[in-house]
Amino acid sequence: MNPFILSMMISNLALGTIITAASYHWFMAWIGLEMNTLAIIPILAKQHHPRATEAATKYFIIQMTASSIILFSSIFNAYHTGTWDITQLTTHPTPSLLTIALAMKLGLVPMHFWLPEVMQGVNTMTALIITTWQKLPPMFLLYLTANQLPMVILLLLAISSTLISGWSGLNQTQLRKIMAYSSIGHLGWMFAILSTSQKLLLFTLTTYLLMTIPIFLIFISSTTKTIKDLGMLWTTSPTSCTMTMVIFMALGGLPPLSGFLPKWLILEELTTNHLIPLATMLTLTSLLSLMFYMRLTYTTTLTV
Repeated sequence: MNPFILSMMISNLALGTIITAASYHWFMAWIGLEMNTLAIIPILAKQHHPRATEAATKYFIIQMTASSIILFSSIFNAYHTGTWDITQLTTHPTPSLLTIALAMKLGLVPMHFWLPEVMQGVNTMTALIITTWQKLPPMFLLYLTANQLPMVILLLLAISSTLISGWSGLNQTQLRKIMAYSSIGHLGWMFAILSTSQKLLLFTLTTYLLMTIPIFLIFISSTTKTIKDLGMLWTTSPTSCTMTMVIFMALGGLPPLSGFLPKWLILEELTTNHLIPLATMLTLTSLLSLMFYMRLTYTTTLTV
């Protein structure tokens, strides 16, 4: 891709996210989401390969469907309330539709099937953008509307995402698919705490981004794409191999690493709010995710 066109697409990608984050009007938030989506489609398809074209098409269809639901729910809410304010979701179907649409954009279970396939069809740098930057616009909208979203739907999405992500990640050999299921699992934890503590949501999101970006940068620098490649990482870069092991264990939430702290605080907050069954289910389902993280760590140490 021409460097000028690529820089223009990245600028529009950033601008769309900023517009969504700064909006208190539903129409402006929707415009930001559309700019963000339309800017990343050429980046997804720039490889001129059938897999990349398929990934871009899947991503476009899913994002447009979710954006249409968001626009419909905001128009429906504005028709009954007379306001386009994001924080005024008083009409009954609107919060549920909005939650489902944003979950679809993020790739939560049961609307998660597109995310691993899209990430597998693009290069590692583009997969990094999908799992980090592209999560920000929907999360900003969830943050603004957290107190008005239906808690039952949020908790169902949270439990199912942590369960299915751990279960599905066990039989994967492609690292991009594994990181996709890792993203789904961490988003499940964020949805579990969304209606209870927004500050903890931001802390968990920040911690996830700070762990995901370095691991993708290691994959890019070492051209690592599969678990087999991961086993050969020590011979080329012992430092990267050590960092990879530590980050995988942190993503799994092993104490005393950084990934353990947000999960511990989420469990403490849920217990304080008398949601002990939910905290117990999240803990049990996260064991599946921890298993495939430990498998990756074990694979990395085979050649050490």
